[in-house]
Amino acid sequence: MRRCSSPNGRRHHRRRTLSPLWEDAMTIQANEVTIRSDEGRSLISPRAAVLAYLAVCGLVLLLMMLLGLTMRLAQAQWITVQPDLFYVVMTMHGAGMVGIAGLAGAAVMWHFVRRYVPVSTAVFVANLVFFIIGAAFILGAGFIGGFAGAWTFLFPLPAHSGAVWSVNAAASYMIGLLIIGTGFLLLHLDVARGILSVYGGLGSALGAGQAFGLAPEKNGPPAAVTASTMVSIVNILGILIGAAVLVISLVNLYVPSFTFNALLAKNLIFFFGHVFINATIYMAVIAVYEILPVFTHRAWKTNRAFYFAWVLSTLMVLTVYPHHLLMDFAMPTWALVAGQVISWLSGLPVLLVTAFGALTNVYRSGIKWNATAGLAFLGVAGWAIGVIPAIADGTIEINSVMHNTQWVPGHFHTYLLLGMVAMFLSFVTYIGTTGSSALASVAFWLYTVGGSVFVLAFLSGGAVSVPRRYAVHLPEWLPYDRAGSVGAALVIAGALIFVLGFLAKLPSVSASESDA
Repeated sequence: MRRCSSPNGRRHHRRRTLSPLWEDAMTIQANEVTIRSDEGRSLISPRAAVLAYLAVCGLVLLLMMLLGLTMRLAQAQWITVQPDLFYVVMTMHGAGMVGIAGLAGAAVMWHFVRRYVPVSTAVFVANLVFFIIGAAFILGAGFIGGFAGAWTFLFPLPAHSGAVWSVNAAASYMIGLLIIGTGFLLLHLDVARGILSVYGGLGSALGAGQAFGLAPEKNGPPAAVTASTMVSIVNILGILIGAAVLVISLVNLYVPSFTFNALLAKNLIFFFGHVFINATIYMAVIAVYEILPVFTHRAWKTNRAFYFAWVLSTLMVLTVYPHHLLMDFAMPTWALVAGQVISWLSGLPVLLVTAFGALTNVYRSGIKWNATAGLAFLGVAGWAIGVIPAIADGTIEINSVMHNTQWVPGHFHTYLLLGMVAMFLSFVTYIGTTGSSALASVAFWLYTVGGSVFVLAFLSGGAVSVPRRYAVHLPEWLPYDRAGSVGAALVIAGALIFVLGFLAKLPSVSASESDA
């Protein structure tokens, strides 16, 4: 299906200017009546909803970064944090970062996909409300109830705390996750509904016909639609499975005789967790597809390789999670072999076409760099670099030595902090029109340099077998902890400038009437 023309007669994907905020948020003509009727029924406009998401995401992101810095400072012995509190902070930081990455990615995806398909503002707002309510349950479970079972809530650990936390605290944590999952499930179902209403099938929206040579490349869906389709498929499945194991775990808390196979539970939990956290970057990368062309004045090129990569990644994201279980001797050998092989390949298809697409989009384009464009490009680079240590850890021989070291937080912080979050901050500065200031340039370099130091401290620590998840570190490990603390402080300084800059402009941004 071809992109429909915008009301001014030009194809929508050609309309790339540095015009004021929201002017570029044109809806495709085919869905204009549907989208506008949805806006009429909503108590909040799409523009206001996205701004609310960005404000919440920015503030929570800063809070989670501060919790991370607290842990690094404690390990560096620059501050004192009691071990029981350390593990509460670790649990809240892990769950909070996964959740806020999902919410931030959803904001990016929803803002751009609504240019092409009708989506419900009411459902989008409901997801934010569910998130806030669920987050309150989770924070209460940790900082009031003392729950410190890590964000993975591995069965049956929540029910066996050694009197460190109560059953009610564990239940509060799981209920919070269920509430948040409900909001995300509604959102992805609504996005899938909108996609189906335009493209007729998820395969068509994914570009499967183009991928296998069954349909002309020129008739393929926009990149934002393809990415949103992939995310909807994998996250709907992941959230449903996560909800099932959460309900089983909740029953076990209050009815201990109700038991469940622990290995199966671990598989279900890691399927859900791996799918969800991977989907965050697949949502955030839509910002790269839509924002970089604004600066290069070149449409993002989609072709057969692009669509084939997204089809492959859809299958691989659903099957790669066993690389988290390589140290579980009870796992079937075939599952571990599959997990290793797929982990070598899973990050490459979409990453390669995205990295190549970003390079060709920028090359000789005469782009005028600012923080917005720089963050989008950094996001692709951080994603690409982070995949390398991830693939190494997905190799059984390496995994058996490195998995319980700081190598693992090193690799996932690389593609989360320098990848996904960088893409989100690019979106924040794009929406807030704050990317061109001198202060934004300073923030960009603080974030980039600090993030690089931060992740290298983790990777270097992992290379010499500094363990992860230890509240107290030996003197030999302190140099890595202290370098990581400095890097984290620089990252927070850069992110603080971006978020406060956006919040300072929020009144004028909210007053803009050029939404759609």
